[in-house]
Amino acid sequence: MTSLDGLSPTTDPSDSADSGLTLTGVRLGSRGPVCALRIADGRIVTVSAADDLGGPALDLDGRTVLPGLWDAHVHLAQWAGNRRRVDLSGLESARAVAEALRPYAGDLSSGEVLTGQGFRDGLWPDMPDKALLDAVCPDRPVALISADLHAAWLNSAGLALVGRGDHPTGVLREHECFEVLRALPEVPADVLDRWVAQACRDASARGVTGIIDFHFADNLADWSRRAAHAPLDVRVRAAVYPRHLAAVASRGLRTGDVLPGTGGLVRVGPLKLFTDGSLNTRTALCCDPYPGLAGSAEAYGIEETSYEELVRLMRWAAAHGIEPAVHAIGDRANTVALDAFAAVRCRGRIEHAQLLTATDVPRFAELGVTVGVQPAHATDDRDVADRHWAGRTGRAYAYADLLAAGAALEFGSDAPVSPLDPWTGIAAAVHRTDDGRPAWHPEQRVPVQAALAASALGRSLIRVGDPADLVVVDVDPTDADAHTLRAMPVHATLLGGRWTHGPA
Repeated sequence: MTSLDGLSPTTDPSDSADSGLTLTGVRLGSRGPVCALRIADGRIVTVSAADDLGGPALDLDGRTVLPGLWDAHVHLAQWAGNRRRVDLSGLESARAVAEALRPYAGDLSSGEVLTGQGFRDGLWPDMPDKALLDAVCPDRPVALISADLHAAWLNSAGLALVGRGDHPTGVLREHECFEVLRALPEVPADVLDRWVAQACRDASARGVTGIIDFHFADNLADWSRRAAHAPLDVRVRAAVYPRHLAAVASRGLRTGDVLPGTGGLVRVGPLKLFTDGSLNTRTALCCDPYPGLAGSAEAYGIEETSYEELVRLMRWAAAHGIEPAVHAIGDRANTVALDAFAAVRCRGRIEHAQLLTATDVPRFAELGVTVGVQPAHATDDRDVADRHWAGRTGRAYAYADLLAAGAALEFGSDAPVSPLDPWTGIAAAVHRTDDGRPAWHPEQRVPVQAALAASALGRSLIRVGDPADLVVVDVDPTDADAHTLRAMPVHATLLGGRWTHGPA
């Protein structure tokens, strides 16, 4: 944390004595000194051992102050909407999911879609099929979305609603899934924006001050609209998808640029591209076949974008100042993505990097590619990985290996795949378990300090001149056990010196 050399204050010369806020009795970072911070014009202007720094003061009674946390991979509108859907997580068969819908089937108004979220069929003993849903809800459309967002399961009425009435099973994966979800009736923009605003408030209550939003939409337009309506409670980097790429480039916008009219809170994010699918749907592109699928057309997973097309898109985007963020989960997919970065030689990210070959681990640092990972997936997916990546899980979710190789890691949740709560990811990275079982591949655990930095876009220090994006916690994370770390009590959150949670 910021040094207090000789216990003298470190001050920004732009500080003025009659404005701002002083926080006293704060512990500066984990195991850091107790000191005072002064904030003015949205920035940290003084760090000092002295309490009397002028202006209004708030005594935080020895609590720990950390850099504000980021969720570096979230689908925020889906997360906001999913909290109003039937929760299907934890159900262990297709039949159990269908039965779980029964209490809701009679509550639907005419034409309303019964929507559920969170099923995981990778370990089910039976197969999902539209007939199971028809038996429970024959007259109203049903659309269920998998936890990984890469599969949808619809009943006959739901299929008819989206023009897929002749589909044999009602289970659609990857491109078909995405097309179907886009065809479902949309929530009115004003309603969705209220849900998103509440989701942002809830995120700030967990110490979140920023997100990288990968929602599949025109994110720049959506976030510009939201910011024009009311101040946002988080900073946003809004991802771009290929269908919007030319329009964004034609406006002269580049990754990192602030969107006009957003109060400086919304910036252009990366271009989102896909190389493969996901583990649970057995569509992640791998070097080895999935058990039981050898000889089939998709035995190794699905290639979403060819290497040649990936390079073309990345090169075009980079030439226009837009950095790519490439989804890659299987080991073969990650090799393809890294090869594309080597060919284009641009800055960017790989999202997920769940299974890696040993030779690819050092390439992230060598190529300067940031790794956006979701540590809660390691604990959520351990059983599915043990079955479908048997014998390879020593190089799955290999965070310690990546850190040792010098890679820049940034943590996210992939909400709604996992909850938008950075502390669950931090605890998963540090402890590699969340259910009382022994740590899964404990050799891949990372230190608390490294996990905190990865949850703050690499920011580990509180420095004079930085934006006053801060989180105040009741427990020093380095002293917390696994349960406390996961449920970390957050006392307050500041965004640019403005309270978004806690003291007003």
